[in-house]
Amino acid sequence: MNGYHSKYEFVNGATRRIAFQNASTDRGIAAVWTYRNPVDVRFGAGSFAGLAGLIGARSYALVTYADPYFRGLADELAGRAGRAAIVVDDIAPNPDVAALTAQCARFAGLARAPEVIVALGGGSVIDSAKVFAAARGDFAVVGAYLKGAAGASLPEPTPLIAVPTTGGTGSEVTCWGTVWDNAAGAKYSLAHPRLYPQIALVDPALMLAKPRELTIQTGLDALSHALESLWNRNANPVSMAHAITAARGALATLPRLANDLQNLALREAMARAALLAGFAFSNTKTAIAHSISYPITLRHNVPHGVACSFTLPMVMRSMEGVGGLCGEGLAAIFGTDSMAAAADALQRQLEALGIATAPASYGIAEDEWRALILAAFDGERGQNFIGERGRMLAAAGLD
Repeated sequence: MNGYHSKYEFVNGATRRIAFQNASTDRGIAAVWTYRNPVDVRFGAGSFAGLAGLIGARSYALVTYADPYFRGLADELAGRAGRAAIVVDDIAPNPDVAALTAQCARFAGLARAPEVIVALGGGSVIDSAKVFAAARGDFAVVGAYLKGAAGASLPEPTPLIAVPTTGGTGSEVTCWGTVWDNAAGAKYSLAHPRLYPQIALVDPALMLAKPRELTIQTGLDALSHALESLWNRNANPVSMAHAITAARGALATLPRLANDLQNLALREAMARAALLAGFAFSNTKTAIAHSISYPITLRHNVPHGVACSFTLPMVMRSMEGVGGLCGEGLAAIFGTDSMAAAADALQRQLEALGIATAPASYGIAEDEWRALILAAFDGERGQNFIGERGRMLAAAGLD
């Protein structure tokens, strides 16, 4: 990043970075920058009880899961806010275009469109709710927008209230959602400045029921969001501050939480870390680790939180000697200027959580691994990365 001056502008609800050469910025601090996140956050154990008041007199759609725990929450909400105009509870991990098309069509069959959509669940639920908000009953509109069709645009989205039940996604404070097309082997990001949720209601008590494996996967997703916002061309001082606090919180909390799942104080700490990581990458988007992860999830069925986190030590090793906001942030998190030492420490922590860091552990051969890394630099998220191909291949042992 040395030798580049960064200017941040807020345009139509989104932060845009403009870079131009200026040798005076060796600390990597932008001379002009902005940070904005318009989501109204309500945080705390027991805050779910206030959801009905946030809905008010509006008719609402509920997007959630079908298992008994979520049916109980839906019934509790209905007792306070009245019955939902429509309930979409057949949400699967990694929302796919085929299912989303059928689910959107259900909204078209309503006599009146709901005035607000409540997303109660994990990242897949919140991402799906963003699609429904944008589609307003017609997934074809979203499909054309995702593929960049000429003249494609989105109607005014339905307002969203996001109620995350996992500590990891950060989707409750971002304006994008992930859409998968498994048949075509493709992944899209639905991004629009009006898709920020109106309100994020974060109740750590809702996360107590989550099993150990899911807790680890979502917690590592939050850690990935924080670190990815640092080695990022769009980093700014506010996103860095959020990232440092989020990463420290995740690293300190997740190992203890994995062995004490009913500890509300630890759930609260992890939920806070995930939320702050969301604030960090809401302005930067993710970077190379996520770019590498998408085909790994598609081809090898590796859960997202694992796919985007097992490469973090490798990425960190490629950052040796980096300065600016990235170097400052990573040193603050890991307590060392040596990225090799920090990467070793992170690798030990991942392995203690049962996460292998060798690509072969996920069925990825060396030739495929090289191809995945090289291709990742050309992806939308890979282009956010401040590092270099050669240094990444060296960190992967492929030089």
